[in-house]
Amino acid sequence: MRDDSERPAEFVEALAKGLAVLEAFDGAHPEMTLSEVARRVDVSPAAARRSLITLMALGYVGQRAKRYHLKPRVMALGSAFFYSARVEELLLPDLRRIVETFGDAASVGTLDGADVIYIAHHSVQRARRASAVMGARYPAFATSLGRVLLAGLPEADFAAWLERLEPEALTARTCIDKAELAAEIARARAQGYATTVDQLDYGITALAVPIRDAEGRTVAALNSSGYTGMVTPEQLVGDRLPELRAAASHIAHEMARYPVLQAVLSP
Repeated sequence: MRDDSERPAEFVEALAKGLAVLEAFDGAHPEMTLSEVARRVDVSPAAARRSLITLMALGYVGQRAKRYHLKPRVMALGSAFFYSARVEELLLPDLRRIVETFGDAASVGTLDGADVIYIAHHSVQRARRASAVMGARYPAFATSLGRVLLAGLPEADFAAWLERLEPEALTARTCIDKAELAAEIARARAQGYATTVDQLDYGITALAVPIRDAEGRTVAALNSSGYTGMVTPEQLVGDRLPELRAAASHIAHEMARYPVLQAVLSP
């Protein structure tokens, strides 16, 4: 959870702005004008223009009329992570086994600031709902993965996160009361797992457990989710918790065996 005061002396501001421009494009903003990019990234139009020109020259951004969009070359950045962290070999087998056993979906995620970012996902679901594809990011407070990860933070870091938090309701059931959220995360810490129902999107009931490194630090989380109305949190805990914990332990073992994966997941 790094802030500007922790930036090293060699920090390259122009590179940071260029990466922020790439991250500004999403499902709600597939195309943007120069001024829209500048507002999304919170930079001047001149700075946004320099970043866009550079990214266009490198093949990461294209332009149609006066609107900018991402180009397929951007996918090379995500695939580089996928292959260097050996997600296919070291994470997906456990997710596939969980889905083969219970159906529905399973994911691995890690904390990135106030969000949880999904680094692996497997699903048999076809319903229209919040996507958990690799690279997707959502507010940590509203996901089972995020709550487990927040429960693993040192006390001072969690207090700082809670102080900064400005939760917004994503559904009518989203908990946005900070005291209630703190209690839920404390419960997750005590139980060693977290459950959520319709917090991020309607139709998602999920159970998550921590993935810990050799020092006992929570570095990632693993979850299994199903359709609200077809499965309850109590059923997830009763049926799936042992398998999730076994899978989390196996992934932790893989981390120790493959240092790059450990480096990827470690804070």
